[in-house]
Amino acid sequence: MVCVWVKLLASEKPFSLALKKLHLIVVELGDVHGQFPDLLRLFEYGGYPPAANYLFLGDYVDRGKQSIETICLLLAYKLKYKLNFFLLRGNHESASINRVYGFYDECKRKYNVRLWKSFTDCFNCLPVAALIDDKILCMHGGLSPDLKSLDDIRRIPRPIDVPDQGVLCDLLWADPEKEVKGWGENERGVSYTFGAHIVADFLQTHDLDLVCRAHQVVEDGYEFFANRQLVTIFSAPNYCGEFDNAGAMMSVDDSLTCSFQIIKSTEKKIRFGFNNGSRPGTPPHKGGRGG
Repeated sequence: MVCVWVKLLASEKPFSLALKKLHLIVVELGDVHGQFPDLLRLFEYGGYPPAANYLFLGDYVDRGKQSIETICLLLAYKLKYKLNFFLLRGNHESASINRVYGFYDECKRKYNVRLWKSFTDCFNCLPVAALIDDKILCMHGGLSPDLKSLDDIRRIPRPIDVPDQGVLCDLLWADPEKEVKGWGENERGVSYTFGAHIVADFLQTHDLDLVCRAHQVVEDGYEFFANRQLVTIFSAPNYCGEFDNAGAMMSVDDSLTCSFQIIKSTEKKIRFGFNNGSRPGTPPHKGGRGG
């Protein structure tokens, strides 16, 4: 029933949050990946709805042990607090991905495949971007060489499966890359990487101040790029029990001032570090190496 109702809610027009007009503070969060206890910790730090307004940037399922609990709580909040709680689609809110990386198996083991299909129908209706006060563009992945106007986002139909290329694909899959000038090949095997000049040109062309995205593990939970014109937020601390990363949430007030709250890891099962400069995140799409 939750999926049916949220399917209706998510089929509304892509939304624009007017913080100045409404005198709101919105809290943005990145990937949570089925880490349900950490999601509860995030709410304890940021405040439970509707005391706080939330915008999640996608990747609610897969990898973690409690994807069902995680997505059900988020969808329930979306139902109850429609005007205070917003969920964007991540690349893991796609049947071709969560069929492989854990969510399908969890649904089948705990309930049945029919439940997974219901969630798939719901995910296909989620919006893929949000615009805060016409100045901060938020999505899960990144920019696209095919994104010429913000109307290109508004014209994306829903429900829709994620294609292998194009604006929708890139909004969920693309990554910033310091070593890239212009557009580069993405080692995930799908979409692109993009350099700092791409971000700067995009912001100037569309009169924006900031791009806010998720999609990659970063050591401190958040990381700036392109002279603070893009920020990556990752909200799953101690990701998969393998990385000693913090999680973060970003608060945006009605003056568009951004502040960050860091959620430290509670476990120490470190298998990988960050000394090699890699920024692991979601797995490859088709045969590529995970970023």
